[in-house]
Amino acid sequence: MQKGRGKVAVRGWIHRERGSNKMRFIILRDVSDIIQIVIKKEKFGSQWDEIDKLQVEASLEIEGDIKPDKRAITGYEIDADKVVIVGTSDEFPIQKDLSEELLGDRRHLWLRSRKMVSIMKIRSTVIGALHEYFRSKKFYEFQSPIIIPGGAEEGPTMFEIDYFKKKMYLCQTWQLYAEAAMYGLEKIYCVAPSFRAEKSKTSRHLTEYWHTEMEVAWADLDKLMDYAEEMTRFVVKKVLEEHKKELEFLGRDWKKLIPSTKKKFPRITYDEALKILKQKKKMSVVWGKDLRTIEEEKLMESYDTPVFVHHYPKEVMAFYKPRDKDSPKTARCFDMLGPEAHGELIGGSERDTDIKELKKSLKAKGEKLEDYSYYFDIHSYGPIPHGGYGLGTERLIKWICGLDTIKDAIGFPRTMSRCRP
Repeated sequence: MQKGRGKVAVRGWIHRERGSNKMRFIILRDVSDIIQIVIKKEKFGSQWDEIDKLQVEASLEIEGDIKPDKRAITGYEIDADKVVIVGTSDEFPIQKDLSEELLGDRRHLWLRSRKMVSIMKIRSTVIGALHEYFRSKKFYEFQSPIIIPGGAEEGPTMFEIDYFKKKMYLCQTWQLYAEAAMYGLEKIYCVAPSFRAEKSKTSRHLTEYWHTEMEVAWADLDKLMDYAEEMTRFVVKKVLEEHKKELEFLGRDWKKLIPSTKKKFPRITYDEALKILKQKKKMSVVWGKDLRTIEEEKLMESYDTPVFVHHYPKEVMAFYKPRDKDSPKTARCFDMLGPEAHGELIGGSERDTDIKELKKSLKAKGEKLEDYSYYFDIHSYGPIPHGGYGLGTERLIKWICGLDTIKDAIGFPRTMSRCRP
């Protein structure tokens, strides 16, 4: 819709409607905005009975005069001269104050809401910006299999499938295949679905989510954090350039995102994080334990940008994260935590190319070495320093939009309790 003054033609769906036996007020919506339509009975004669029966979500084409009106919801209204009813609507099954569960059952219709339209616009921009960032840095887009013989994180969180009477799994990450491609292309990325069978009902977890991953040759831990920070800043700037109106509609204070476009993200070690928690938050964490959600949130209360926590204990990390030679109890890895209690956004590390160490770590985790034979093979021919990271794309969208739950950051969420529609 383009608003101004004079004759206009618009089309869309009824967002709200009210009126009397002489006049109908319709709020019409399309992807761009909403606008008030005034339909007067005196102009429509025999068509009035049809117009009077219109319900929310009926689709219309309207012609008429547009003019400013301070009382109208967006400051303009259209005095209709012509109404074409394109499609009628049954009584719409989404009203105010529906529970999250009922909105989930009606997700295919809730996507029409102004809230979800705003989020999906921002999501599209986020994913587009991720592609734009990596391509601007001369990364190649690379796709890996979704059906795989073994995992990369933890076996218990893998989705098992029947693959022509063979046991296979849905991928948790492209990483192991990406490392193979890295030896040829050196700088690669992908934005694709990943699947994790975590039995979690938190506001931060999905079982099917979009994973933005990168792998790069000759990179150390500091360089990986440089990429993660620059990428995040690029995406946030792009959203602020294009979607302040949508953020405001969502009730998001977009000014809280500005520090992340200007300030350098702090980098602290796991040990330093434990000291901060103990001294400032009176929380004692036993060394060697991974940080829980509550501890991440308390730590981030002191920051207005994401923060890198690096050098976590090796024993609680994935098998491919190498020990630090100068601090053997820790791994050369990081998590990037989001402000405002949004938790881990990115996890990354250098990659271990020591085959003996890899096999030792896998055995300790109860994995079958034969499932990783190809992975050992790729590090047998000219191994080099390299690394990468994975971004939970919906977690980034959740933070940017200020959402209460990650389920609203994707069109059709999949969780341990939600597989329909």
